[in-house]
Amino acid sequence: MKIELRFFASVREQLGVGQESADVPATVTTVGELRQWLRQRGGAWEQALAEGRALRMAVDHAVARADTAVAEGCEVAFFPPVTGG
Repeated sequence: MKIELRFFASVREQLGVGQESADVPATVTTVGELRQWLRQRGGAWEQALAEGRALRMAVDHAVARADTAVAEGCEVAFFPPVTGG
């Protein structure tokens, strides 16, 4: 399944990439599984997307949880929590 990935702020800086198209295995069906699959790339990917790291995710511009489904052609974004003031 092909999906579009977007990375913002410190996540983008750590990975050195802002976006990419990825061919994801059929076994990846949720945002949490996608995050885990991307971490298997190792190095900066493992650190930037580490389990337990404060990280927000969105699917097609809607805030997502780890159990949110991903589908062919969707856009998944990863970004740090944002605070205002």
